[in-house]
Amino acid sequence: MAKPHRGRTKMPVKNLLDSLALEPENPKPLKRQLYERLRRLIDERVLQPGSELPSTRMLARDLSIGRNTVIAAYEQLVTEGYLQTRATGRLLVVDLPRGPIPHDDVRAEVYRPTLSERGLIISSQPFHLGSAGHSAFHPGMPDAEEFPFATWSRLVARRAVSGSETLFGTYDVLGFAALREAISVYLNAARGVRCTPEQVIITTGAQAAFDMLARILLDPGDTVWMEEPGYYGAHAAFLAAGAKLTPLHVDENGWSLDTPPNPATRAIYVTPSCHHPLGATMRLEQRLRLLEIAERCNAWVIEDDYDSEYRFDGQPIPAMQGTDRSRRVIYVGTFSKMLFPALRIGFMVVPLSLVEPLTQSICASGHIAPLVLQAALVDFINEGHLAKHLRRMRRLYASRREAFQDLCNRTLSDWLDLVPTHSGIQMTGVFKKPLDDLCVSEIAHNSGIMVSPLSMQYRHGDRRHGLLFGYAATPERLMQKNFDLLKRSIEDAWSGMVGGI
Repeated sequence: MAKPHRGRTKMPVKNLLDSLALEPENPKPLKRQLYERLRRLIDERVLQPGSELPSTRMLARDLSIGRNTVIAAYEQLVTEGYLQTRATGRLLVVDLPRGPIPHDDVRAEVYRPTLSERGLIISSQPFHLGSAGHSAFHPGMPDAEEFPFATWSRLVARRAVSGSETLFGTYDVLGFAALREAISVYLNAARGVRCTPEQVIITTGAQAAFDMLARILLDPGDTVWMEEPGYYGAHAAFLAAGAKLTPLHVDENGWSLDTPPNPATRAIYVTPSCHHPLGATMRLEQRLRLLEIAERCNAWVIEDDYDSEYRFDGQPIPAMQGTDRSRRVIYVGTFSKMLFPALRIGFMVVPLSLVEPLTQSICASGHIAPLVLQAALVDFINEGHLAKHLRRMRRLYASRREAFQDLCNRTLSDWLDLVPTHSGIQMTGVFKKPLDDLCVSEIAHNSGIMVSPLSMQYRHGDRRHGLLFGYAATPERLMQKNFDLLKRSIEDAWSGMVGGI
């Protein structure tokens, strides 16, 4: 039998229930409305444990509703354990445990389980997602409006209608076999990568590749020799795995390889074809030197070839993986820049010794790109649409790149210097004045300009401040207007700094 509650005095139950407001015009049945209101009063202990409810006849009369409505609500509450029947036939409120604090209660934050150390690391990492409808000047963003979506839709629909059962289950976790073969052929021809289809693994983008590699290659406390400045997404994946990052310093003159890392270094991360974010290209002697260091440390080399399809001066630079003879380079690529980011299809080329453990990692993590989209991508490649699209976009981006550089130098020359680069669909500008790039980017975002702060690419020592720009998704006719908005954002940030001194 429930005991009377000894808390503070409450309004008599009859008077409290007399004030219940039911809504006859509400599409929800009256018995459901009554049940929900009574349950809420019990949950919140407005109706205290041990309180005796009025009879069904009395409550029906007081609320001007049918007795059967009250009976139905009472019976449901008895069934769920909110009420119990005493010997006299009257119903009492059960003294239930308080249970979890509601999410909208400010006290809930104190009692919720905390994040793990890994969760805290992940949640503290910087990110830059941009905003739909604001493509100027989002770094690394291709122009999706120029993508042949009519052709793509036809290919996807054809595969969806005529695809075999292998496209609609959890099969081929390493990737659709025909796509792995097509990528292998493309990489051998276009990037100088030495691989077979068995070495190609399809991922849900490059970031998923970094996450999986961190899971299977690194233990907590392992050292990663990481470019500084370097891609913050790779930073996040390695740190979340518990790795320690040692800076591999990079500037406009190249990679600083004269001071080798700790001999116990487990992995080395580089972007040799187009450094992120400065755009430099690693010279052959530096590549060979890096591979020599990796062999001496017995370290894996993760080559992120994120933006190699777009080179505007000279011939394309082959991937470093093609010069590796010790089978320690893992090549990571993506279709995000060639096609569109939301496709979420990337790939790795790995030594055969890693294929089996990566298979298990994919099964455990669920990083499996939809097979229907993979099959459509095979058709897009094999029917020549990819080559045609790349030729067209190279011409378009070359024109936009030239216009971007000219307008940037004319509009922002008092504020920043563009870092020279020969490839990629983004550029970096370094501030001439002591501006806070985080502040500038925030003000710019409020004006619809999606630039990224350079300082977020650093983790050690002094940070350079500047902005990463993407020019590919912004038509030339819109560039000047957006540069004017960005200039105003920079001026506002500078005024705020000067005025605060």
